[in-house]
Amino acid sequence: MAYKNLEEKLQAVGNPVKMLRNSQIGPYAFPVVRNEFTNWRDEQSSWRQGCALFDQSHHMTDLYVEGPDALKLFSDLGVNSFKNFKVNQAKQFVACTPDGYVIGDAILFYLGENKFNLVGRPPAADWVQYHLETGGYKAKAVRDQRSAEGEGKRLAYRFQVQGPNALKVMEKVLGAPPPDIKFFNISDIKIAGKTVHALRHGMVGQPGWELYGPWDERDIVRNAIIEAGQDLGLRQVGARTYPTSCLESGWIPSPLPAIYTGEKLKPYRQWLTEKSYESMASLGGSFNSDKIEDYYLTPYDLGYGPFVKFDHEFIGKEALEKMVNNQKRKKVTLVWNGEDVAKAMATLFHSGGEIAKYIDLPLANYSTLPYDKVVKDGKTVGLSTYTGYTFNERAMISLAMVDVAYAEPGTQVTLVWGEEGGGSTKPTVERHKQAEIRATVAPAPYAEVARVAYRPK
Repeated sequence: MAYKNLEEKLQAVGNPVKMLRNSQIGPYAFPVVRNEFTNWRDEQSSWRQGCALFDQSHHMTDLYVEGPDALKLFSDLGVNSFKNFKVNQAKQFVACTPDGYVIGDAILFYLGENKFNLVGRPPAADWVQYHLETGGYKAKAVRDQRSAEGEGKRLAYRFQVQGPNALKVMEKVLGAPPPDIKFFNISDIKIAGKTVHALRHGMVGQPGWELYGPWDERDIVRNAIIEAGQDLGLRQVGARTYPTSCLESGWIPSPLPAIYTGEKLKPYRQWLTEKSYESMASLGGSFNSDKIEDYYLTPYDLGYGPFVKFDHEFIGKEALEKMVNNQKRKKVTLVWNGEDVAKAMATLFHSGGEIAKYIDLPLANYSTLPYDKVVKDGKTVGLSTYTGYTFNERAMISLAMVDVAYAEPGTQVTLVWGEEGGGSTKPTVERHKQAEIRATVAPAPYAEVARVAYRPK
């Protein structure tokens, strides 16, 4: 049945949880880029031992906003401080509902006077675009949809060069040492005669740069980087490996947008189409509550507490002021017990009988919004939201939020893998039985270099 918008769809279904758990969409797609260039073990190793070249040109939504009120728009919506935000800088932009729950996050680039680019999954861009169109701001937006929703051509390419040999690769491709750029600052460089914008970055816990420029110049720039990295351990990272990079760096990419309830958000749900990310996304995992609010997350749950600044007025400020000294959960990494993982996977080789939910490698997400429950002594003490294998650590790990009392590294907990009742109607979920996986709480980021070493002093 066709619906005019998300609100109409929710009214017909009755319960947002039911709609999302039975969505036929699987994990968030990473389109167009080749699946593997060598193999995912080799490609994961490259960002720890050599140099990784990520192609981020296709999977993210870009929202370009320009006009005299552009900065005010982002300041009104973002929990971040914009007091010292300047041209040629970037920051991780986080937007919340009036009740202080996260809608989404993305990277905000300050391109020029009154000119910005928001890059990430659709929820943050949707929220910004809605307020731009309905809030009377003196600004305009151009939306560049990710390749899966368009014809493959974008306004800009976006690459990342990361790893211990990234500096050597950049020196070789530039023919000189790269400019000294502060973390999350931007400078222009020349690659193969083309002007390239370089953001100083460190996505997987290693020194690196995010490079972007006009779409039609992407092949020239990429080929020059590949040639420069031939003898320096450079590997192109494919679509199979790329989404696992956040496991080691500790970024949770898939919080459920907290917009499905509340009268204040009804106009927004009426603005969102039935084909929007928020309407189509799938919810999966062993955590199963009929209350959609139980899936909502705060900035503090996601480790964004340091970003929250009360030096300006923004949506959600009052609610977050009440939360700041009453934080109930902490972001952690869960290191899964290898024997329990092997035991669950071994059910695939038993003749007859039920199997555990298949644990795919290197990424084990089978829904857009994965939510597995973490238990201790029979009590749910946290949520695990993103799961995969890291060849660098020889471990299956997941990014999670647990009650503060259980967040100390070394704490032993249990993760429940698989859905209740044998699975939902999602085509990405086979019939299965739930499995209990022992896990050890570890810091997030898990990789030590990502926690302490890669950001320039």
